[in-house]
Amino acid sequence: MTLSLCKTLVRPHVEYCSKELIEKIQHRFTKMIKNMEGKLYKDRLRFLSLCTLKERQNRQDLIELFKTFKGLSRVIIDELFMLDENTKDTRRSLFEIKENSVHQGCH
Repeated sequence: MTLSLCKTLVRPHVEYCSKELIEKIQHRFTKMIKNMEGKLYKDRLRFLSLCTLKERQNRQDLIELFKTFKGLSRVIIDELFMLDENTKDTRRSLFEIKENSVHQGCH
């Protein structure tokens, strides 16, 4: 029960705070670079060819998903996802990726 409470109530807050802290450090750091004073954060990032933490995480997630589907990862795709051929949205691809109900990954 204690583990369940920790995973449900504590860990999400710690992870969120850690991400926020990392982003704040990058925010402050970009202000200290010469000629960046007074520019908006997004403009500083663009000028310095940097991304937000969320953008970097999304990119890494997509890379890992690509590697997994191409067999370049140790992850076994069938353990995490299944392809749903019964998608009703014809504007998308023929398949949708759905998370398996029996997921044994990191919790």
